[in-house]
Amino acid sequence: MRTISARNVGQLLGPAPLARPAYRSLATGIRRLVSDGRILVDTRLPSERALMSELGLSRTTVGAALDLLREDGFVVTRRGSGSVTAIPEDRSGLALSGAGLVPSDLPDDVIDLTYAVLPAAPGLTGAYERALEHLPRHLATPGYHPRGLPELRRALAAWYDARGLPTDPGDVIVTSGAHAALSAVLRAALDPGDRVLLETPTYPNAIVGVRRSGLRPVALPIDPLGWDPEHLELTLRQAGARVAYLVPDFQNPTGRLMTADERATVAEVLRRTRTVPVIDETFVELGLDARPPAPFAASSRGALTLGSSGKAWWGGLRVGWVRAPHALASPILEARHSLDLGTAVLEQLVLVELLEAGEPLLDERRAEARRRRDAMVASLRKHVPDWRFTVPPGGLNLWCELPVDRGEALSHVAESAGVRLARGTQFGTDGGMDRFVRIPFSVPADETDEVARRLAVAWRRALDSRSSQVPSTPLIA
Repeated sequence: MRTISARNVGQLLGPAPLARPAYRSLATGIRRLVSDGRILVDTRLPSERALMSELGLSRTTVGAALDLLREDGFVVTRRGSGSVTAIPEDRSGLALSGAGLVPSDLPDDVIDLTYAVLPAAPGLTGAYERALEHLPRHLATPGYHPRGLPELRRALAAWYDARGLPTDPGDVIVTSGAHAALSAVLRAALDPGDRVLLETPTYPNAIVGVRRSGLRPVALPIDPLGWDPEHLELTLRQAGARVAYLVPDFQNPTGRLMTADERATVAEVLRRTRTVPVIDETFVELGLDARPPAPFAASSRGALTLGSSGKAWWGGLRVGWVRAPHALASPILEARHSLDLGTAVLEQLVLVELLEAGEPLLDERRAEARRRRDAMVASLRKHVPDWRFTVPPGGLNLWCELPVDRGEALSHVAESAGVRLARGTQFGTDGGMDRFVRIPFSVPADETDEVARRLAVAWRRALDSRSSQVPSTPLIA
């Protein structure tokens, strides 16, 4: 069973003094942490004595708070385990309902905020035109290329070299997008029933991919404490996870950027616990205020790195890849071959052209994303000023904390106000997150005011709504 220390509970509750009555304020704080997924379900809480010492409260206050949490269903008492966090039965269906992704048609007048992706990058048409000139020499081949076109693997190796990670083209396996890359890695590295550590919140398709591969997700809360090495090591040793899926570069959905020191510390914890890092670099080229440090794999020789052209260039360019040490390349290639026989040749040639065009196109891409982010930030602050968020240094998402737990209701009524939202609960590995909503800043800057206005309408309706109906689960990217 996972545990949490009294020190971590105190850090999560924050330094502000408790309101009176103190026991009710403490119960509200812990209930919120459980609902938000910051303290995970089935976590053993510290003893009353430890909480008294850490929080400077009396035993009567701590005991009354735990009693209130038990009454509300957020804490249960188990023989031999003490007080363990839970989600009340009438809310558990909502908290864990994001297990599947079901796309549905979108009315023309509804703005879709479920995709964190920009329109095609400038220069994409030219890249396709140049790629077509090289296509005829490939038409006499079978066209499968399970490892990927040699010229693309050389271009990706050079891209890693330029970022401070020496790479041989033989270390690269090209796939049909990052989803296919993750699926191949999971099949190659794990057996059904194995455990995989996932950040929470994290990318919903990673959660679904882990579960549908017959694997067991283990959650590591990263908001608001980040990648805490002590908590990480404790979680890994308790759960025995063989793989850790991490998004250190503008994490989806929080936008967090792991520092160079954090990368070295996390890599050392993973080495000590013999956990294989699977590093998702999908957003790595979208540093808007800060460029990422050296790749995580520079601190961890055994790391597997996933990449994609979708976020940096265009979602319709379905090319991904895995950078893997030589010893792991063969099983990943075999697993990939069970999923498909190769990536489209023309799209691979297009990515070669884009990589050769390099920084000028990416600088223009970042400038556009920055304009959209800043416009969305201003619009949200104008129309929903009680939503809280940290402006991320990169990526494409704002992770917004709502003033009350009405995220499910917000997602349910949003389309009636003209927007479609991903549910915050879909980003929680073990549920929770009902106080959060992800808002991609992927719409044009001159449309953000209208988006925020519609969100404000939806928010008012969510606060007025008493419906417990679970909204349909949108496709998320």
